[in-house]
Amino acid sequence: MRKSLKERLAILSDAAKYDASCASSGTVRRDSSKSGGLGSTEGSGICHAYAPDGRCISLLKILLTNFCIYDCAYCINRSSSNVERARFTPDEVVWLTIEFYRRNYIEGLFLSSGIIRSSDDTMAEMVQVARDLRTKHGFRGYIHLKTIPEASPQLVEEAGLYADRLSLNIELPTDQGLARYAPEKKPAGIRRSMDDLRLKIEEAREPTFTGRKKRFVPGGQSTQMIVGADGASDATILGSSARLYSGYQLKRVYYSAFSPIPDSSRNLPLIKPPLVREHRLYQADWLYRFYGFSIEEITSAREDGMLDLELDPKLAWALANRDRFPVDVNTADRETLLRVPGFGTKTVKSLISARRHRRIRLEDLSRLGVSLKKVRSFIVAEGWSPHRALDRSDLRAAFAPQPEQLSLF
Repeated sequence: MRKSLKERLAILSDAAKYDASCASSGTVRRDSSKSGGLGSTEGSGICHAYAPDGRCISLLKILLTNFCIYDCAYCINRSSSNVERARFTPDEVVWLTIEFYRRNYIEGLFLSSGIIRSSDDTMAEMVQVARDLRTKHGFRGYIHLKTIPEASPQLVEEAGLYADRLSLNIELPTDQGLARYAPEKKPAGIRRSMDDLRLKIEEAREPTFTGRKKRFVPGGQSTQMIVGADGASDATILGSSARLYSGYQLKRVYYSAFSPIPDSSRNLPLIKPPLVREHRLYQADWLYRFYGFSIEEITSAREDGMLDLELDPKLAWALANRDRFPVDVNTADRETLLRVPGFGTKTVKSLISARRHRRIRLEDLSRLGVSLKKVRSFIVAEGWSPHRALDRSDLRAAFAPQPEQLSLF
C-alpha cells in the first residue's frame, strides 16, 4: 500500500537529520517583492539555526528518498538496513517547498538523497527540483543540494546554476576508513568531483565580456565528515579538514557525530562519540580558520591527538602553554590577543580600537562582554596583574566543569 504524502514526509524529514551541512551563509541578496516570484533571501543567507534575536530561521530539510543502492556501514539508510523506506517524486518536493513557504514555515530548501538506480538518475531528479522551483515558480528562497560525487559533471554544473550551495560529502577522515566502511565509494572520485566544482566556482567569479559575473553556487561548496565511525583521532580529523579547506576552498566542513548500530555480521565495531566531541571539533575548526592556530598547536596537549572534552580547545592550549602568558592587553598585537582564552575576534577588534584612546582596565573588558573569570589569569591590564596565578597547580580545576550528581529517577 502506497504511503500518504504526510507519512513519507515524516520518514524522509527524520532521515535527513543525519545530514549536517545545512548552513546557508554566503548567498546573494534576492527579493521577490521587487522582481516578482516567490521567496527571498537576505545577503547574509538563511540557515537552519537561531538568529541573534531568538527567531528560528528554517529550511525544509528532507531526502528525496532513503532507498539506497550503497551499503555504507555508518549510514542508517544503507541498503542492508531495515529502516522504513519512502520516496518523493521531484514534483512532490517542489509542491511541498512552495506550500511550506506559502504558510511561512520555511525560507528555503535543503535536499539530499539516497542513491536510486544510479548516481546520474538521482542527481537528475534533484536538479529537476531546483530547476522547477527557480524557472516555473520563480522561487527566490535558499536552495542547498547535496550532490552525488559520481554524477556526471554536466548535471553537477546544472545544479550549480540553481542552487545557492552544493555539498559533496567526503564521508570519513581517511581513505582507509572509507575503504573499510564504504568500499563502494571511491575517495579519488570524491576529491576529483570536489576539485571540478571548485574550478567551476572560480571560473564563475571571473567577469564576462559584459562585466557581469555568472551566477553559479554563490554560497560555495561544503562537505560533511562522519566522526567516530573509523576510530580516527581528532588530530587526524582536523588535519583532513585543513587539507580540504586549502585544497578545495570549502566554505565549511561539517562534523557529524553519527554512528548507528552496526551490522554485527560484518564485524565493523563502530564507536558512538558524544555530541560534546562534535562541539569541540567545531571550536577547534574555528580556531584554525579564524584565530591563526595550526592543527598541531590545537591537538598537541594530549599524546593521543584527542581534544579535551572538558575544556574548549583555546583554553586547553593556553593551560598547556602557560609560558606564553600573561599577555598585556595594552601592547600585544592582534595575533597574540586572539590566543587569550575568552577573547573573540570582535572583542579583539574593539580592544585594539579602544586602547588608542585610553589604557585598558579590567572593568573595560567587562563592558565589552568579556568573561573576567576566564581571562584574568592570562592578561595584564592597567591596574591588574595575575601575579603567580599561572603557577597554580589547580588552575585547570578552576575552569573545568563541576561534577554533577546524577539523578536516580
